[in-house]
Amino acid sequence: MDLDDFIITAFCMIDDTMKQLFANIRLRQRGPAPALSDSETLTMEVVGEYLSLNQDKAIYDYFRRHYSHFFPAMAKIHRTTFVRQATNLWRVKEMVWQHLLEQVRYDPSLKLVDSFAVPVCQFARAYRCRRFRGEAGFGRDTVARQTFYGFRLHALVVWPGVIVSFGIASAQIHETALTAELVNGRAGTVLADRNYWSPKLNEELARQSLNLQAQFKKASTEPWPKRSAMISRFRYRIETVFGQLVDRYMIKRMWARDMWHLGNRLLRKALSHTMAFMLNQTQGNPPLQISKLVI
Repeated sequence: MDLDDFIITAFCMIDDTMKQLFANIRLRQRGPAPALSDSETLTMEVVGEYLSLNQDKAIYDYFRRHYSHFFPAMAKIHRTTFVRQATNLWRVKEMVWQHLLEQVRYDPSLKLVDSFAVPVCQFARAYRCRRFRGEAGFGRDTVARQTFYGFRLHALVVWPGVIVSFGIASAQIHETALTAELVNGRAGTVLADRNYWSPKLNEELARQSLNLQAQFKKASTEPWPKRSAMISRFRYRIETVFGQLVDRYMIKRMWARDMWHLGNRLLRKALSHTMAFMLNQTQGNPPLQISKLVI
């Protein structure tokens, strides 16, 4: 499909979903209806994220300049109005995302868990950075092989590559701290790397009917090399998803100033990725090759 088709399809999916979810619910208890509908706002956010427009201003400017014929109200509203409306819809984004997940085809029995660094500023400015003071922390980015200041994004991905839950924690918090929360209410097998080797966590998840299979904590003393190799063969899929979040969705360059805006931007990235995955499935494309979705 071309970009116009993608925008129309995304709008129809979001609008139909919101009509189902909020058929008998008023999202606003008082005040006039916004000039720009909530479905239009979410559509621009989702498509904008797919187009690597990760900043609110970039999304606003792009659609106002190029797609005012699709969204005529964009010519009448100020950027701050658009940003405020988009951010206030964070709970709606989460509900729409969870509703779409129910329609995606995936294997719920095989799950992958991992985390990656999300810096909030350049390391050289970390000690005088005012963003997330008291919330962010210093941690080790194993990919870049350097210390960073910020958070770690912890995500649970089900086969063949759908993000079903995520959480954000200060960089110094260990990877295993959020695992039980991410997999809560689920069953099956969870694959993880060496950072998740924890007999205590294994026992905790076993009580939830979850089988955690993590690589041994030290490669040099690995007692089951074939088992670790098998886990690595499947774990590459979550690394593919993380690569898309970093490259296409520019998740390491959000530069939000508080947890409210940070959470909103993370939700719209997850929603956009899930929608692209779902549309690829319906069109018969490899679901994770989301770059092929729009030609």
